[in-house]
Amino acid sequence: MKISMHAMSVDVFVPLLTQLSHVLKKGLEHASAKNFDPRVLFDARLAPDMFPLSRQVQIACDMARKSAARLAGREPESWEDNEQSIEELRARIDRTIDYLRSLPAEAFEGSEERQIDLPLRDRTLRFRGLQLLQRWALPNVLFHVVTAYDILRHNGVDIGKQDFLGDLPAEVISQK
Repeated sequence: MKISMHAMSVDVFVPLLTQLSHVLKKGLEHASAKNFDPRVLFDARLAPDMFPLSRQVQIACDMARKSAARLAGREPESWEDNEQSIEELRARIDRTIDYLRSLPAEAFEGSEERQIDLPLRDRTLRFRGLQLLQRWALPNVLFHVVTAYDILRHNGVDIGKQDFLGDLPAEVISQK
């Protein structure tokens, strides 16, 4: 069985972003239970030279959305980074998931070999689609989702590995 680029991008990004929204919700609940402003979490960072939680979420969404768009042969949309609350970050995640789900699987066919130019500030990276997915998109999305998780955990939010992983599909769960 051949694994599709759609399955390895969209079908990986959607659960990761779903769980990111879940841990953000738990962050809001934690702030409420401890009676502090959720903005503390929104602005929290692991180290002074790292991006805060808000930017980690924005980048995770952008990486997933823009990478999937490029793999599907589309020009990525540009979205403003103007969220001011955890609720707005969760709305951005929902919007990203909706966008990812709107990309037809057929658009990814042949994208393994599609040349993709990725403009950065000072240069352009040139990838084949499979390289983009393996070496750029998946590592970056995972990095920023995990970093957001770590910021929340570091700030006392009661989350664990299962909150990151989410529920396993029924066909994966073993029966005794």
